[in-house]
Amino acid sequence: MNLQIQGKNAYCYTGGKTFNPAQPNVVFIHGAQSDHSVWGLQTRYFAHHGYNVLAVDLPGHGRSAGPALGSIEEISAWLLALLDAAGIDKAMLIGHSMGSLAALETAGAAPGRVSKLALVGTAYPMKVSDALLSAAWEEEQRAIDMVNIWSHSTMSAKPSSPGPGFSVMEGSRRLMQRMAQRGPEHLFHTDFSVCNNYAHGEAAAQKVSCPTLLLLGQRDMMTPPKATAALKQALAHARTVTVPAAGHSLMAEQPDAVLDALYGFASEKQPA
Repeated sequence: MNLQIQGKNAYCYTGGKTFNPAQPNVVFIHGAQSDHSVWGLQTRYFAHHGYNVLAVDLPGHGRSAGPALGSIEEISAWLLALLDAAGIDKAMLIGHSMGSLAALETAGAAPGRVSKLALVGTAYPMKVSDALLSAAWEEEQRAIDMVNIWSHSTMSAKPSSPGPGFSVMEGSRRLMQRMAQRGPEHLFHTDFSVCNNYAHGEAAAQKVSCPTLLLLGQRDMMTPPKATAALKQALAHARTVTVPAAGHSLMAEQPDAVLDALYGFASEKQPA
């Protein structure tokens, strides 16, 4: 569905279901140079099993109007405006990579509006190498290829899809290319800079009051599991689930394991 946020169109995938005010709400937030489609399996399942799903296209990504936002704090403010526009008082936030930082910042800035928090393929600080920043600015395709290789645990992942010829890695590569074609100029560089410059992660984590799940890929080279040490220490109600045989693109490489972890976490009853 489309919402008007800060005077511009914003697209949210709902998993094929209409909004039901009686159901709990879950907002999915994608990472750099991506859109809502990275959550394909997980969003459809949640939407057909008792949840309102809003899988956002962040500004400048996918079907949402640009420009891309220039900081995690701006993305967080946009997410809160999205909740207002959708008429949602409280939601579970699930964010991947850059989206995980935005979810974290939002949960810290407005803890009363976040029921649960899931940080997927996360790290803090989320520093980006100078080589990758330069490639993203000067030769975007080379940056796409670098990230695509580093984001997968194997060159020949076997997804749950039985479709002949289906390739997890090529699917990710094509999505990033499409974002480069349709999005604002230097979108990848903007997104990487947003991650690289975010400096409030620990402060935000200390303000988070809801249950938090750190969902990590065992073989993640972009955001290695060990890079969550500062977050684990700062978050009061966090636990970690590590997905075997998965890199940074764990939703694509191990979709069922990611779904099981997220849905199980969402379904847990909170103490009264």
